[in-house]
Order: sequence, then C-alpha cells, then structure tokens
Amino acid sequence: MFLAISFGAKEMTIGTVWTAMVKYNPTLTTHQIIHELRLPRVIAAALMGAAFAVAGALMQGVTRNPLADAGILGVNAGATFMVALSFAFFPNLPYSALVVLSFMGASLSALFIFALSSTTPGGLTPLRLTIAGAVVAALLHSLSSGVAIYYQLSQDLAYWYAGGVAGVKWTQLKLLIPVITITLAGTLLLGRSVSLLALGDEVAVNLGVSTKRVRLLAMIAALILAGVSVSAVGSIGFVGLVIPHIARKLVGVNYRYIIPMSSLLGAILLVLADLGARMVNPPRELAIGVMVALVGVPFFLYLAHKERRSI
Repeated sequence: MFLAISFGAKEMTIGTVWTAMVKYNPTLTTHQIIHELRLPRVIAAALMGAAFAVAGALMQGVTRNPLADAGILGVNAGATFMVALSFAFFPNLPYSALVVLSFMGASLSALFIFALSSTTPGGLTPLRLTIAGAVVAALLHSLSSGVAIYYQLSQDLAYWYAGGVAGVKWTQLKLLIPVITITLAGTLLLGRSVSLLALGDEVAVNLGVSTKRVRLLAMIAALILAGVSVSAVGSIGFVGLVIPHIARKLVGVNYRYIIPMSSLLGAILLVLADLGARMVNPPRELAIGVMVALVGVPFFLYLAHKERRSI
C-alpha cells in the first residue's frame, strides 16, 4: 500500500510520502495529492479487494462450487442494475442510500439465481448454479445498458461497468470501512462451520452444524461484502474466483485460515491492479477491472476445464 501511494503520474520520493502521512500539511500540493487522492483510493482498493475475495470464498464454501464468485453468479450485475435504476430515477440520492440499494440489488439477484437453479429437475448443482448465474448476469447487464442508453447515463455508468477506485473519497470510506470491517470480522466466526459445510450437508449435520443457518449467514455476509463494494468501485469480477483457490493452495481447506488469507491476498491483488492501471500509460489510467481480468479470465478457463473433466 505504501508503494502504491508513492507511485503515480506525479513522481514523489518515499520521504515526501511518509511526511505527508505523518505530518500532513494542507498547503503543500504534494501532500494534498497524497492525502486527498492516493491514500483514499489505495485504502479503498485494499478494502474492496478483501471484500470481493472473502465473498467469493464464502460462496464457494456454502455452494461447494469451485466456480462460484460474486461476478459469475450475477450478484455484481444485480448491484450494478440497482445503481443504474437509482441514477435514472433518484439521481440525487445520498451515498448511504446507494449502498443500501446496491445491497438490495445483489440480494434479489442472488435469490432469483438460487430459485432458478433449485427448481430445475435434479435440484441445485454447481454446474446449474454457474449457468443460471451467467444467464441472469447477462440479462441484468443488458437491462442496465438499456437504462443507461434510454436515460443517457452511459458516461455515468461507465465507471461502474469498468470498475475503479479513483472516485472513492474520505466521505465514502467513513461508511465503507466500518461496514466491511465488521462484516469481515463476522465471517471469521463462520470459518469452522463453512469448513464442515464444504464437506457436505450430511457430514455437517452429523457434526452438529445447522446447515440452513450457516448457509444463510454466510450468504448474507457475502451479499453485504459484494453489494457494498460494487456501490463503491463498480463491478470488478474474478477477484472472488481466483483468490480463494490461491488461499487453499497456501493454507489448506480449513476456512478458518482460508477467509483471512483470502482477505489479505484480495487486498494485495486489487492494490497491485490499481497501481498497474495507473502506471501503464500515465497520466491516463486503465480500468482496474481490465487489469484484474488479465489474471482472472485465464484462471477461470482453467477452472472451467478442470471442473468439466471432473464432471
């Protein structure tokens, strides 16, 4: 995070960055750049990276689907669609209301996807869940595009489609930090139960786990993390898909370790992605979603191929 604050379109020495952080002087331009522009976006990148990664880890655990992710299962698309509607019909909403609407969109999208997957012959399976999520995500993205075109919101919604942390300010962080940190802390308490749930419902019930309650709490936490993050930085996919698999390679299959490791690795990935987006062609910036997709798409294809062979 310190290196990400130090590098950008304007070159600054590490000493300048350190002084701006510990002895902020609002009269100096370099201090203003660090304190008002770079520091909030780097904190946001770390926070949202952790949120997306843990949301993905929880979804993979409770659904036993290695391809589960807030983006692939349509949760991000639901949140983005609700943001589009709020821009069209309630353009002057405060940010706190936008966060609530984004969470509602993520929740409704997830409920519809699970209902669609469960009502088919044979019940809910990882493959059906992934297909239903992809279909609903495509539908919601199309509806969001239609709303954007009809109400001339294409420029406003371009930020949410591509994803980015450049627009995050301290006023937003004051709301985001407590919501996400409290939710992340709560997910740590679910680690043991999600580990048992990932082994199968029958094993979990025999070991005294209330599968419905754990699944409900884990999905609520995942929806809060994903929905709130989309309202702040847009629909950034693949973080929740890639990071939990890397975490499992490092710490094993116990979710008491997967969740904190996913949080750490997700924060690192998004901070590095934001730094890369700023450094590829300064002073212009690439969308952070593009940088993440460069890693996420090949990994998703690998997992899809691996899952197909196991089926």
